[in-house]
Amino acid sequence: MSAATAAGTLPARAGLGLGLAVALLLLVADQASKWWILYGLDLPGLRNVPVFSAGPFGLDLTMVWNYGVTFGLLSGQGPLNHIILAVVAAAIAGFLLRWLARAETRLVAAALGAVIGGAVGNVIDRLRFGAVVDFLRAHAWGWDWYVFNIADAGIVCGVVVLLADAVLRKPAQG
Repeated sequence: MSAATAAGTLPARAGLGLGLAVALLLLVADQASKWWILYGLDLPGLRNVPVFSAGPFGLDLTMVWNYGVTFGLLSGQGPLNHIILAVVAAAIAGFLLRWLARAETRLVAAALGAVIGGAVGNVIDRLRFGAVVDFLRAHAWGWDWYVFNIADAGIVCGVVVLLADAVLRKPAQG
């Protein structure tokens, strides 16, 4: 094993399989959790079901239909709003697939897979329901984060990893 491979650098297209596996795993977890929220637990009929609490930190299940994008931006309930947002998200996922095919490290491939899987999960919701199913509410010290889902968590974690990689990775010695 070369030093570059040991450090996580990938041969051309080797990250595609890893990234697609992460995307599929996240997509399945996201859609299964949303099915459970809507049909298993029937959360739309409930509000603020506590899941976890440790001191000032807590996590509740709270059903919210998100008609916009991150943090409810660009929300609207017009007849084409969800289609436009789904098309934009699908186009971004396509761009990320091209990037994934050229991923230089396992970490970047996994992060891109998480973003792609999350984006596709939310696109499926927009096409099925006209909005995204959000149901996790985190809070601490009286402050609430926006309600989110597994897809959103995958997107945020993937983007954080990509940003950290862009800032912290040393250029390849050639």
